[in-house]
Amino acid sequence: MRWCWRALSAASVATVILLSLALLLFTPGAALAGQSGLTWHPDPDDPSALTRMYDANQRTMQAAGAPYSKWAGQGRQFLAFDPRGNGRVVEVFGDLGAADRIVVLVPGVATRADNFSSGLGDVRDRAPAVQARALYDAAHAAAPGQHLAVIAWLGYDAPQGVGRSAAREELARAGATFLDGFAKDLATMRPNARMTVIGHSYGSVVAGLAAAELPSQVKDLVVVGSPGMGVSRAADLHTSARLWAGQSTRDWIDWLPGFQVWGAGHGTMPTTPGFGDRVFGTRGVTDHDHYLAPGTQSLGNIVEIVLGHDSSVTGPDFTAGPGQASG
Repeated sequence: MRWCWRALSAASVATVILLSLALLLFTPGAALAGQSGLTWHPDPDDPSALTRMYDANQRTMQAAGAPYSKWAGQGRQFLAFDPRGNGRVVEVFGDLGAADRIVVLVPGVATRADNFSSGLGDVRDRAPAVQARALYDAAHAAAPGQHLAVIAWLGYDAPQGVGRSAAREELARAGATFLDGFAKDLATMRPNARMTVIGHSYGSVVAGLAAAELPSQVKDLVVVGSPGMGVSRAADLHTSARLWAGQSTRDWIDWLPGFQVWGAGHGTMPTTPGFGDRVFGTRGVTDHDHYLAPGTQSLGNIVEIVLGHDSSVTGPDFTAGPGQASG
């Protein structure tokens, strides 16, 4: 009889644990508080407006103390900065005022203003500023005559850990609204520029939820290390932009289940066969963080996408030609 009570007790404990996990995962999050969208808006008729904004943000960073004061005076171009809460930082590489091609890089989980340049756990190749600089340098080397700007965009509250908020869409939906507004402002300033949006990790969820409202100047959506884009197939994104996806076989995110139930999960992973995108190779990427690291196949492929060289994009089998469509 004693073993029976023990079995029932163990089953009760397991049931309580499972119910608690279900409530934690599937209950919608509270209304989000904190900063709304960033305050920058373009003035196409005032060429000096960008310079004034960069200078103003440098002064604000200087007054905010470490680590931000270290960034001031280094010739860096910050389009927006707000240290409150987890913080907001938007940095520009290149001449945005003259750019014919503009890239917006959206980072993922655990990105904050204070690790924007250093990366989570000092993994520099995870830092948005480092990733954007690497992409700008590689694209500039490949096409030195191209007028290009790469923007590291931390314009939303990213989940601060691989937990409940990362498994749900509330933060991504808020971020998607801000991303749409930011992209539309860029399109107003540079209406003839060709734009690419890149989402890394949870940033790809933001990009997916923003896709339908992005301006027509966004011609390519690129996702790497994506847990999903909030849909089960590319067609459900309702965008005319081409969708590209890359994922290393050595990325832990490959172990996540592709589901979406009651607001939990992010749908089908974009690299899943039949999703309907173009999958490119990521040779040299050894984990979740190094998709834009110099020397990787993924960085080279993303450069080709940004420059419009589709025929030079290589697939996961490392053969030349456009990445094999998965659907």
